[in-house]
Amino acid sequence: MRPDMNLLQVLAVLFLPAVCGQSSGSGGLGVVVEAKNITLPAGSRAVLPCHSPRMVWTQDRLKDRQRVVHWDVVRSTPEYSVERILDMSPGARQRVYNGFNKGRISLPGSAFNDGNFSLVINNVVATDKGVYTCNLHHHYCQIHQSIEVQLNVTKSVRKERRYWDGEKTVFVVLLGSSVVLPCVNRRPLWRDGVQEEKQQVAHWDFQPPGVRPDKAERLVDLYASGERRDYGLRYSQRKMSVEEDAFTLGDFSLSIYDLKPVDKGLYSCHLHHHYCGLAERRIFRLSVAPPLPSAPTTAPRIFQNDEPEQRSDEVETQRVVNVFLPEHRGYFVQHLGYFLATFLLLALIVVAVILLTRRRRKRGMEYEPGRADRVHMASGEEIALDCTEMRPCNQEPLNSDYKNNLLKERDWAKDCNTEFDGKMWK
Repeated sequence: MRPDMNLLQVLAVLFLPAVCGQSSGSGGLGVVVEAKNITLPAGSRAVLPCHSPRMVWTQDRLKDRQRVVHWDVVRSTPEYSVERILDMSPGARQRVYNGFNKGRISLPGSAFNDGNFSLVINNVVATDKGVYTCNLHHHYCQIHQSIEVQLNVTKSVRKERRYWDGEKTVFVVLLGSSVVLPCVNRRPLWRDGVQEEKQQVAHWDFQPPGVRPDKAERLVDLYASGERRDYGLRYSQRKMSVEEDAFTLGDFSLSIYDLKPVDKGLYSCHLHHHYCGLAERRIFRLSVAPPLPSAPTTAPRIFQNDEPEQRSDEVETQRVVNVFLPEHRGYFVQHLGYFLATFLLLALIVVAVILLTRRRRKRGMEYEPGRADRVHMASGEEIALDCTEMRPCNQEPLNSDYKNNLLKERDWAKDCNTEFDGKMWK
């Protein structure tokens, strides 16, 4: 999307809320409510849509009853309640609903001429405390606006003041004094609509590339009375048109026939209703693309000697080509590193197992020749026995002449016990 189009869309989003509030800047270009990019092939027909469904362009024959202002008050004590104070329209006198307020509460008589609908309260009493709402309605122009003002009553002169609480204006007035609650709307919609057919206007402008907006070319002016003014050669050549019943249907779309590169540019639709304070603008950027290609035509095939081609019964098979890509050098190094790391880990585990095994064997084979066994006697004496004295009992080789090794071991045990007992009793 083009950057200038993005700018137009941003403007449309920023100014769209202002359209809902019925901007009164009818003297300017108007508020942009739509922006589009349209690209069509050369030679085709373009329709630039421009609709206004919220506004039916008819005369306001009952405008005195269409405009109404009324004041309401909301009281929270002793219980929540909403009370209508007065209402007023241009063709009728103001109506006060409570008899106690007659002659005490009023609106300016020139309210619908200068747009000042402020509420005047004389001799303020304690029951006047509450939130007042000024409601402005224009049913024909679809305007509904409300303005809130809070009124507090005090007996101290020092507490009398006026401030803004973030949502509405708050008046703190002295008991028995007078106060004016402001409600001002100076928009032109509150004026009488004289010769309304001249108040409603629609026109199309064309801005070629490289031309400033103030130098745009006027294409057509449309009036609610049925008058139409065409400008330039584009309309004289019947190249563009707008529906005759545009004001009845609210459809002011522009049709362009036989598009050419010179039609490229910026088109804008302006809708003005001076009586209702309406000023809207819709922008369309039209681009002309190359013409669409014509439908291809297939020429008949000519066979030599008028003989048809020979058809073969062989079925063509799909040819598959296998492409082997060499592995990247880094991929091989990475796998080699994984293999070496695993081998090194296994080697460390084997070495650790071997060392632990040797250490345990060495501890089991340790022998201390100088170690002596001590025997406690009944008299409390200790006799140290040296194991070396038992060597003569075990000095014979294992290859003896005895046929039975069990008998040999028995004889060894008897000799040793005899010598051991002799030494103890000595």
